[in-house]
Amino acid sequence: MLFTWTEDGVFAPRPSFRKRCDETYAVGEIYRVDIREDRSPQSHGHYFASIRDAWLNLPEHLAERFPTQEHLRKWALIEEGYRDERVIAADSAEEAKRLVALVRSYDDFAIVTVEENIVTVHTAKSQSMRAMNKTVFQESKERVLGRVAGLIDVTPEDLQRNAGKAA
Repeated sequence: MLFTWTEDGVFAPRPSFRKRCDETYAVGEIYRVDIREDRSPQSHGHYFASIRDAWLNLPEHLAERFPTQEHLRKWALIEEGYRDERVIAADSAEEAKRLVALVRSYDDFAIVTVEENIVTVHTAKSQSMRAMNKTVFQESKERVLGRVAGLIDVTPEDLQRNAGKAA
């Protein structure tokens, strides 16, 4: 819901949210407010157009590794540290190999490694507007675009400048 800070020092709901506020909140109760800076839809769209262009221009030897632009984006997020990591100790090396196959069947984008009986699973952090604030999104965008630009031997600036112009 969106609110406006007034001269009276009050958060007033935007008119379109007033009814919902009346249904949700009780007068006199205390509520915690989290500030979320929205990023621009243009920045978001430009980022995904740049990823798509990089994917369309991958060298042939990388095309199989990244069957979709989403595979490329999530791989780059993981490589750049925007990831969650889970380490699982299996009972044996054989069990670890079975666990790897199971994890890969559930998450096509995860990077899964195994060392003896230890399985490490890396999954990309979400870049949704709810999951990543404006600042973190911008940082991740720059790092991811730098990583994928390197795969196609262009600068991140050239990749972004030409976003959406690929045939």
